[in-house]
Amino acid sequence: MIPKPLTYDLIHRDSISGARLGRVTTSHGQFDTPAFMPVGTQGSVKGILPDHIAATGSQIILANTYHLMLRPGEKTVAALGDLHRFMAWPGPILTDSGGFQVFSLGHLNEITDAGVRFKSHIDGSDIVLDAARSMAVQNDLGSDIAMAFDQCPAAHAPPEMHRQAVDRTISWAADCLRSHARHSDQALFGIVQGGTDLDLRSHCAKELVAMDFSGYAVGGLAVGEGFDAMVGVLNAIVPQLPESKPRYLMGVGFPRDIVSAVAAGIDMFDCVLPTRNGRNAYAFTAKGPIRLRNSGFQRDIGPIEPGCDCYACQNFTRGAIRHFFFAGEMLGPILVSVHNVRFYQRLMADLRRAIAQGDFQQFRQNDPRSSLGPTEPADISPAENDSKENA
Repeated sequence: MIPKPLTYDLIHRDSISGARLGRVTTSHGQFDTPAFMPVGTQGSVKGILPDHIAATGSQIILANTYHLMLRPGEKTVAALGDLHRFMAWPGPILTDSGGFQVFSLGHLNEITDAGVRFKSHIDGSDIVLDAARSMAVQNDLGSDIAMAFDQCPAAHAPPEMHRQAVDRTISWAADCLRSHARHSDQALFGIVQGGTDLDLRSHCAKELVAMDFSGYAVGGLAVGEGFDAMVGVLNAIVPQLPESKPRYLMGVGFPRDIVSAVAAGIDMFDCVLPTRNGRNAYAFTAKGPIRLRNSGFQRDIGPIEPGCDCYACQNFTRGAIRHFFFAGEMLGPILVSVHNVRFYQRLMADLRRAIAQGDFQQFRQNDPRSSLGPTEPADISPAENDSKENA
């Protein structure tokens, strides 16, 4: 009998909402849920050493199939000892399937029922990515959780495009199951698509649940549909996913989004906001974001956020960090990125604690982080995660 590559243990369920506390066990260890995964698209969480990532409380990280396939190539990663050795990360790793690039790099590709033909954003060469190829790459990378190949249209794409994307996503999911070659040590998650059409979402979820994946993701949100529409989709679709398996909301997002998604029953999250914004002197705090390039911080002797226990807040002043940005020193972006990842991990730890103690509703109502969303028109939306992270 083939051993399970992943198990999910439900520890506690909130009595009012769908929020739940759990633990996922993989071939490379465990992580507690709700969990936030820092994004290491090209095999590196930008600007942060792996031990500093671990010190933030991160237990699982994410890397991307499309980018690693192009450079350095999955065979090179395998030759160097698989993704864990390559990233110097001994814990769990999830790899995206490359499907999001169908959306974010749309100007470079042609989509058919058979898969996607890309023009490489690196050298312009033709690349074909389909379900079998995506699985072969992820098998070689050796992640603990692989994602099924899917199609993710923009939120406001025509209904026919969403229906076609769901048909392809279901078909490609079956192809992924047939092509998956590491059943004993690599879990495979299916991805529910369908835009904001709840009937289409339900159809996709039903078909994927029947395929019996190790876990399920909700994709195609935070791509322009708006916060209320996102919450509406989650509240309708998450209860249709198995309680005995982890549920993952892809590419989301701001603290407000995460707390609302936890309330709907989501267990796993990823987003580039902590590191991408950190590289731009944008620091998350419970009272709202701050821009450390602001002249008001020039002689500020306080930490980025009072009470934060991250390395940046324990050792550097706002004034010093501001100087590093203006001097072009790498330390500035590193420190704010470390702080931001720790900010997210503190949020997740507090969410888990609140669920365990039966205080989730009070947390959601009273903690200011529960309402932190995008605050500036110039902010880049999470929908631009991939292309902007790699610019």
